[in-house]
Amino acid sequence: MSQNEPTLNTKPLKATSGEDKSKYFKQTVEHIDITKMPGIVDIVQSFGRLAFSSRDLHRAAEIYERMLRDKECGVILTLAGSMISAGMKKVIVDMIRNNMVDAIVSTGANMVDQDFFEALGFKHWIADEELKSGLYDGELRDHAIDRIYDTLISEDELRVCDETTGKIFDSLEARPYSSREMLREFGRYLDENGGPKGDGNSIIYEAYKKDVPIFCPAFSDCSAGFGLVAIHAAKGDGPKVTWDGGKDFYELTQLKIRNSETGLFMIGGGVPKNFTQDIVVAAEVLGHDAPMHKYAIQVTVADVRDGALSSSTLKEASSWGKVDTVYEQMVYSEATLAMPLIVGYAYHRGAHKARTGKRWSTLLEQQPAGAA
Repeated sequence: MSQNEPTLNTKPLKATSGEDKSKYFKQTVEHIDITKMPGIVDIVQSFGRLAFSSRDLHRAAEIYERMLRDKECGVILTLAGSMISAGMKKVIVDMIRNNMVDAIVSTGANMVDQDFFEALGFKHWIADEELKSGLYDGELRDHAIDRIYDTLISEDELRVCDETTGKIFDSLEARPYSSREMLREFGRYLDENGGPKGDGNSIIYEAYKKDVPIFCPAFSDCSAGFGLVAIHAAKGDGPKVTWDGGKDFYELTQLKIRNSETGLFMIGGGVPKNFTQDIVVAAEVLGHDAPMHKYAIQVTVADVRDGALSSSTLKEASSWGKVDTVYEQMVYSEATLAMPLIVGYAYHRGAHKARTGKRWSTLLEQQPAGAA
């Protein structure tokens, strides 16, 4: 192996037990399939005649349906948290397949450590109830098992995912890339290697086929980051693949400039939420009078009183000139409860059937719009 070839250590050094992990891995997380649940419509419609968060969810579902029926609107999905390990993968895959989303802005963990991880044939496992207590985390570490609240994942398999990202990066031309460009190469890798393993579903792969761009504005904070670390260690100051966060922001802003009417469907908050809201301001900085996001819904459990970004309301975002207030709705709910209901409602109402996907990845390959 040459000195300049990036290498990752795939052996978890803190694991001390050589015992079989199978006693912890008994049942896999099964991704919910909203396409087989037409009864969701009746449930969500009944919420509209109730109160509190149920009525908020009903209004959010109606706003999302309105987004999809508005043929000028480009729909951007933002994802924080651990949605794929929690069983939301097929919901998002079905959104892509049915032209219900035009761009995704996500944490790197959702896309790489979880979706791409499963596309390589690995799985997330349901943890026994007692493991949620935290009393057994040392034992799990000894077995190279990582815990995501009530879900388990093999650290050995995650290291293979890390290594694969490094190999993909090392196959690319040495230059700066946006996370969108990098994740498109992940989709190409899956396409050239027989498609997704396991259940055959992958967000990255489906987005690659449908030209739906995926952005991870904190891209190095995931398995992809370990691949980039290995390249930096091996290449030093020489030519190498790098991630360009500024290019991410510029590319997503291009979408707002070229498709001024936009709607946001935000799961959680964090960097994906703020990054996506900010493209209205970024377009103005470039001299383009882009309108505020016309539609916006956010599903969150964050408390507005802490002043944090994740909990800031959509009305607050309006004071910054980011979100219009006619069609906006906060839903205070844990995402695995609300997301299948909102998406399932719009799907079974047929809101997507007359809609054509924007195929924004192809748009971003064209000459970008500069300062006005």
